[in-house]
Amino acid sequence: MKKHRLIIFILTLGVFGILNTEMGFIGLIPNIATHFNVSTSTAGWLVSAFAIGIAISGPIMPLLMSKLERKRIMILVLSIFVVSNLISIFTTSFSVLLIARIIPAIFHPVYIALAFSVAADSVASKDAPKAVSRVFIGVSAGMVIGVPIVNFLASQFSLEVAMTFFAMINIIVLIMTLYFIPRMTNKETTSYGSQLQILKRPLTWISIIVSLLFNAGIFGVYSYLTDYLNSVTEATHYITSITLFIYGAANILGNIISGKLLTIIPQKAIFTLPFTLIVIYSAMFILGSQLIPMLIITLIWGIVAGISANITQYIITSAAPDAPDLSNGIFLSAVNIGTTIGTFVGGLFISTFGSNYVLLVGILASVLSIYLVILRNRQFTASAEHFPETQT
Repeated sequence: MKKHRLIIFILTLGVFGILNTEMGFIGLIPNIATHFNVSTSTAGWLVSAFAIGIAISGPIMPLLMSKLERKRIMILVLSIFVVSNLISIFTTSFSVLLIARIIPAIFHPVYIALAFSVAADSVASKDAPKAVSRVFIGVSAGMVIGVPIVNFLASQFSLEVAMTFFAMINIIVLIMTLYFIPRMTNKETTSYGSQLQILKRPLTWISIIVSLLFNAGIFGVYSYLTDYLNSVTEATHYITSITLFIYGAANILGNIISGKLLTIIPQKAIFTLPFTLIVIYSAMFILGSQLIPMLIITLIWGIVAGISANITQYIITSAAPDAPDLSNGIFLSAVNIGTTIGTFVGGLFISTFGSNYVLLVGILASVLSIYLVILRNRQFTASAEHFPETQT
């Protein structure tokens, strides 16, 4: 039991380090623009290029490496991230920095998909959702905690110190992986063709679209939360920072709760999610101009968003339990595409109607997902005879 907990802890820390490398640059864009003498929009490509790399490589790289020994793959990916981090610290060329971002982005889905698969395989099948939810804590922490940490380091010390933080986390995880993670071969060797068969199933594609819509509904609004707090709630910079922290902390709590929900009532949790989001966004639309109600709503929303992150992963992987690495890679692509679409549509609503109407992105995405969730749950139940281990 202690061995399993150590493995999951290392995976969680590893996911944090890799997500921190991805998302942490959001808090460094102004510093990078100044340091390398480029425009803010040009510096923004360090984030966009990384996201595009993940979306493209998501289904491909985990599939290509799915037949290799898992510990070696993890060491390879972590080593690539460490080298990328070190180059980022010392380079004086923006072009080199951009290349040092694109290469690890290609391997990003490999480690994340592997982390979810290894966590699930390290425990009994009934406890797999709980194990995966622990790893998701690293995802949430990397997304919402890494940004303020590196922003603080860059502002108080230097850009190089902030980037050193990325490298140190990944170096620590690499060392722990070398010494404490055992060799891990796949339970069975499945051909690439057999794994690709999951793409012939209607259940797989329905699950992909549902996950895409869920993520569009969350991040289409969250991407503009700072703008919403400033424009609608009229919160100060200090209050905005506190609110963002509340959201992030609640997100991590949601990860923990989701593990229990997906172990006990997975299909009910999936069905309830879009209705819950509609209620939250409707309440925010009505009460968003009032500070205290907005803080309470943000707390609840953060918890639900943390639950949603785990649900979106479960929706796809439970539809294809016979190809876990590939399905996790597909999940990463689906949520990145969902985030991109949601953010784009959210921007259109803001520019056309105003900041408060960004909430319509979340509401519309949730409404669209309801029918598909019902259809998916029916398909999933019908497939139980083929994959009974996925049923709870």
